[in-house]
Parts: sequence; C-alpha cells; structure tokens
Amino acid sequence: MGRADPENSAFFPAWRDGDPGVRTVVGSRIEGIGRQRVEPSFLLAVVDRMVSVPDAAAVAAIAHLEAVTGRRAGASTGTGLWAAYRIVGELRDAGRTGSVVALLCDSGDRYVNKYYCADWLVDEGLDPAPYAARLERFFAGGGLD
Repeated sequence: MGRADPENSAFFPAWRDGDPGVRTVVGSRIEGIGRQRVEPSFLLAVVDRMVSVPDAAAVAAIAHLEAVTGRRAGASTGTGLWAAYRIVGELRDAGRTGSVVALLCDSGDRYVNKYYCADWLVDEGLDPAPYAARLERFFAGGGLD
C-alpha cells in the first residue's frame, strides 16, 4: 500500500526513518491529513511506499482538477492526486502500464476562503504557480519533476 503525505507531517519522516516513535512537527496546512504526531494506528509494515507532497503542489493539483472537471476538491485530494501523477509519470518514463488509483476525498466548497483564495495562499507563503507549470508540462507529455 502506498500513501501520500503532505509536507510538515509527522508520518513521512516516521516511515522514512522506520521509527513511528512520538515526534512533534510543525504540521501541514492541509486539513484532514498531515498530523503533527504519529498516531498509534500508523503501522509502518503496511506501507510499502510514501510520497511526500509539498502543500503548494496539492493546491496546484486541485486547481488543475477544477479546470479540467469543473469540480472543486479539498487539498487532501490534491495531495493524493499529486502523488498519483508522480507514479503515473514514473510508469510512463519506464515504458510500463498499470493502474493508479487516487481518491477524491471531499468537496472543495468549504475551502473557498482558503485553498481557492489568493490572499490566503500569500498569507500562508504558498505559491502553487511553479507546480501548476509542472502539471501543464506533465499533461503535455513531459515529466512532473
């Protein structure tokens, strides 16, 4: 099982270091995920891969999703989408095919004044523009990274 995790979350470093011990970090700006502490339910042995996703990349992914589908989603969905796009890119680069699944977790309607608000993004120091450009390149057949 793979898992996407936002920056400043305690889970990715715990998985990377193989140590689920208690650790406190800043925490992510992505609601619903990106905890400051590793929870007891986090079982390292179950997760075979994690992708750490910058918060601004998650915001760029939900803006792209809205542009393509007309639907808004929360940034936890954007975190999962960015990770899924990375995996699709790796498959494509390796000349492999396969299935990649990402869940659309929630509607973005309640985030109009947050992830969809330019002033909030500036206040939080989030600039999704470089990640949006990477998505455009990716969907034109180039790499995500």
